[in-house]
Amino acid sequence: MSTSAIPRESAPHNAARGFESLDLDPDLVSVLHTLGYREPTPIQRDAIPHALLARDLLACAQTGTGKTAAFALPILDELLRIEPDEHRPPIRALVLAPTRELAAQIAESFRGYTPRGRIRCEVVFGGVAKRPQVLALRRGTDILVATPGRLLDLMGDGAVDLSQVEMFVLDEADRMLDMGFLPDVRRITRALPGARQTLLFSATQPREIRELANRLLHEPVEVSVDPPAEVGEPISQSVTFVDAPRKLPLLLHLLAEGEPRRVLVFTRTKRRADRLARSLCREGVGAAALHGDKSQGTRVRTLEGFKGGRIRVLVATDVAARGIHVQDIDTVINFELPREPETYVHRVGRTGRAGASGSALSLCSAEERAQLGSIERLTGHEIPRREAPRGLTPRPGGPRQPGVRPGSRSGPGSVRRGGPSRRR
Repeated sequence: MSTSAIPRESAPHNAARGFESLDLDPDLVSVLHTLGYREPTPIQRDAIPHALLARDLLACAQTGTGKTAAFALPILDELLRIEPDEHRPPIRALVLAPTRELAAQIAESFRGYTPRGRIRCEVVFGGVAKRPQVLALRRGTDILVATPGRLLDLMGDGAVDLSQVEMFVLDEADRMLDMGFLPDVRRITRALPGARQTLLFSATQPREIRELANRLLHEPVEVSVDPPAEVGEPISQSVTFVDAPRKLPLLLHLLAEGEPRRVLVFTRTKRRADRLARSLCREGVGAAALHGDKSQGTRVRTLEGFKGGRIRVLVATDVAARGIHVQDIDTVINFELPREPETYVHRVGRTGRAGASGSALSLCSAEERAQLGSIERLTGHEIPRREAPRGLTPRPGGPRQPGVRPGSRSGPGSVRRGGPSRRR
């Protein structure tokens, strides 16, 4: 974990560990205690003090590290200090998220943290009718959580006024860029006041994120927690080499072995997710697919079924999985290895959350061995090999199994995860 500020000496320091040490509103701390939250996570401990000082923030943190609270709590703290408008409160905080599921999850968190419903939060996203969202916005809201496409639609209809936004959050910025939302983000930011606080959260920080931060942020504090090249200690990893046509039988074998009760399976494409889910259902496995082509109602029902245990195996694409917040996923299976090695770390991080143990299994065909090598070079570890069951071993004569580059570390199956005055 590392934290740096610009200028560095302005970074506040709190020796105490509880939320009380962060100078949050007492009513807010009381709600957190009621929810069972006693100590902030590293990203919350490092980001919140700077955000409370109205500093712009560039934060690198993976999903599952508590980053939603890292921006939600400072926003709520600020809004609690403003005299409430009982008639039609203006939008003072805007949060952009790349997917419908993530937007809904963020709004749910805001509402859960708010003391006695004193602050209004609305969420807008595509895939559902606009009229209920327009009516909600007419009633007024302090906080708006939105996906870029639907927000632009509502802005075009004249249903959204962003002229009084004081705090702007761009969550999962790297995924936002991957999904092609950069032009939408630029159009939205042009509609925001120039005098605002901007918080940018991203799981990775490629060159494009740095360029975006340079355009949006003013003298930002930089916070980095759990670098994306590391995987959490509770997660046991393995890779099995198997020919592509034999991946389905191997997956069925893994689902029968040890009988994991809640499994997240990753594919690279929506079509493969649908086909794989149908194949699993034909074999008697309770499975469903989740991706962007599903209707919002279907996505909600699928996620509820997965959380409630009615669906044992969820087959998902990377984009859809960004909004999945389920604490007790015991197994993640990479049916197909991702093209970007950083994505592997995000996938694996869906299990082993909140200190729980978890397993991450990868099925690697001959065509994917270069991707495996990239993953191992990124993490600096060789993923332990696991033999395929008899009858599913790869045909002889395939490419040599890749290892880590010379001089890199190797380890066991579990590797380490490794200014302005405050507004009153």
